[in-house]
Amino acid sequence: MKALVFNKFGGPEVLYCCEIPDPTIKPDEILVRMKAIGLNFADVYRRKGNYHLVGEPPYILGYEGAGVVEKVGSKVTNIKVGDRIGFADVPFANSELVAVPIEKAIPIPDDISFEIASSVFLQGLTALYLSTDSYSINPGDWVLVHAAAGGVGQLLVQIAKLSGGKVIGLTSSKEKALVAQSAGAEHVFLYEESWVEKIKEITEEKGVDVVYESVGSTLNDSFASTRIGGTVVFYGMAGGDPAPVDPRMLMDTSKTLTGGDLWNVLTSFEERVNRSNQLYQWIREGKLKIETPTTFSLENGQEAHKLLESRKSTGKILLIP
Repeated sequence: MKALVFNKFGGPEVLYCCEIPDPTIKPDEILVRMKAIGLNFADVYRRKGNYHLVGEPPYILGYEGAGVVEKVGSKVTNIKVGDRIGFADVPFANSELVAVPIEKAIPIPDDISFEIASSVFLQGLTALYLSTDSYSINPGDWVLVHAAAGGVGQLLVQIAKLSGGKVIGLTSSKEKALVAQSAGAEHVFLYEESWVEKIKEITEEKGVDVVYESVGSTLNDSFASTRIGGTVVFYGMAGGDPAPVDPRMLMDTSKTLTGGDLWNVLTSFEERVNRSNQLYQWIREGKLKIETPTTFSLENGQEAHKLLESRKSTGKILLIP
């Protein structure tokens, strides 16, 4: 099979496509022929060598994708050859064939395309648990979403609106602000603006009920934007490490800092199915709009990585075998 691989850490130029042996499945695994593969910033971090990476050189990136079952293990009874299957946390996805443990498989209905499924699994499931498990958004809540034009950000804006929230988005450019507004944000501010003061004005000096913090370096400003008794959900550090949080501040303001990690939530096949079904339903009903992804061939993975690192893209980037 063909796979996008690299032997040493570095920039996009270390990636190349080559033939490697097909994976051998275990009794509780299925073999999936990939139709679409999701590209994520975690893949960039792994390529650079500053994020956990499975296997030995030549390394294969990718953890998210969708395709058709080509073979099933002897212990698999609930999935058959020809079924449409996706996943969000299975390694070696940047290849034509992937061995998928049955508990990590996510069935894809016929009315959801492989491209949409690969665009929504990781980011959609993340946005869903952040807005329900980490903090349950209530009607009337003021919700602040960092990086509101990003993949998770756009979905968080939409889900917050579905929950009755009033959304404020933060972006790095006017172009991205338009994207956040089209997703449903009532107000959008640029990071270069005095956004803490502007948020206080909008909320009549009270602050927002919840902040979805994915930048890291803005954590203290996120707390400054939060009302007494409000919550900051920390789930990313795209802009650098956060400053230490003084627990006395939390005590004095009754504010809550909570973390979020998808893999603490997706703990079973049933959880994956139930949560994905919610996303599918919203997509069918037109309540969750997924921006048309940008696609590259698997062989052209270098260019896909360059585009992602440029931060000029606003939708999902997919690799197509």
